[in-house]
Amino acid sequence: MVAAALRRPRVLRAISKENFLFAVRAIFAQKLRSALTLLGITAGVATVIAMVSFVVGFNNSVTEAFTAFGTTLVQFQKFEPRFGGGRIPEEQRRRRDLTREDAEALKRLATLAAAVSQERYHDGEALALKNRRGDEANGPAFCGTNPDYMPANNSVVDDGRFFVEADLLHSSRTCVVGQDVVKALWPRKDPIGQELMVNGVPFQVIGTLEKKPEFGDGGANNIVFIPISTFDELFPQIKNGGGDTIHIATIPKDPNGMTAMTDQAVAILRARRGLRPNQPNDFAIFTSEAQLEQFRQITGGIAGAMILIAGIALLVGGVGVMNIMLVTVTERTREIGVRKAMGATRRDIAAQFLVEAISLTGVGGAIGILAGLGIGLLARVALDFPTAAPLWSIALGFGVSTAIGLVFGMWPALKAAKQDPIEALRYE
Repeated sequence: MVAAALRRPRVLRAISKENFLFAVRAIFAQKLRSALTLLGITAGVATVIAMVSFVVGFNNSVTEAFTAFGTTLVQFQKFEPRFGGGRIPEEQRRRRDLTREDAEALKRLATLAAAVSQERYHDGEALALKNRRGDEANGPAFCGTNPDYMPANNSVVDDGRFFVEADLLHSSRTCVVGQDVVKALWPRKDPIGQELMVNGVPFQVIGTLEKKPEFGDGGANNIVFIPISTFDELFPQIKNGGGDTIHIATIPKDPNGMTAMTDQAVAILRARRGLRPNQPNDFAIFTSEAQLEQFRQITGGIAGAMILIAGIALLVGGVGVMNIMLVTVTERTREIGVRKAMGATRRDIAAQFLVEAISLTGVGGAIGILAGLGIGLLARVALDFPTAAPLWSIALGFGVSTAIGLVFGMWPALKAAKQDPIEALRYE
């Protein structure tokens, strides 16, 4: 009894190995038919792997970009954040502007805030930003701000310094620039002390910022900062309601107290704006976490749609595998009869055809995985698009492909196992 029990696993391994080798020989014996059968499986798995690579890589890039500005950033602004631009709703247009006085009130009264940054923006594409030689920057964002910008937005000076209160008090003609501006205007020079001409007005460069992870158009590094008081002198039309008014960026003293700080700041702004308890906020609240979650929902929906399409391709491929295996059972009816006459059981026959179906879809899955990884690599190299295929996606792709072989190969395998050996031997 013990000896028989010890021999049984070795017998099962030998049978499994024999069935697998037999399945591989059967696949190569009908190369064209096998290749056509694999198309649906390969396309479905390749789509899943490629889509997961795009979504995961893109989400990683977005997460890195949002994290670079600080996970505890809370920003107050006039208009609600929105992806892809589009027309601003009329209800938001009718809102009163946020002001520098609002930001200064938060600085005085928001005891839970570590920094309160005043930020006003101008579209750099509409400005002429040049060095003394006439070289022009490539449309950087243009921002007027105060010294609290650095801690509020998790930014670090690479060289030189950022603004101090004296720069705001005297509306100094100084600026701090991002790394893309440095590369465009002073690629082989120290930018500190150089002059940047803004619509013909000279500004002295007093600092540069460390490079941040890029997302979208890379605006985090293609940017120029000037004191907000100087900004208001140069562009009074923006100060007086000709744009998105002021953005007020805040961070809490305690990273765990972001919600408490937000509630305190909201209460201060509501009181200043005379809102009754039953009235909604007439300003927008932006947080990195909320925007990141919204973005993930969008990419998750796109990924879900693509995976549904891939699922349909896999279903079609599974039906194709079942049809081919039914044809294979019919073609090998005499072989089934011979094997049964030599002592093969129903289980042996079923296992043979089931292993063949699983092997067929497994090969298709492996090819699909390689194709999906190749698509992701091509996108990364040729288009500089961030892609990342996690190990679980590869395991999932192979697991799904073999599961399809198991499910759709079951009926043909059972049909083969139920063949009557006498009738099978007579089959022509």
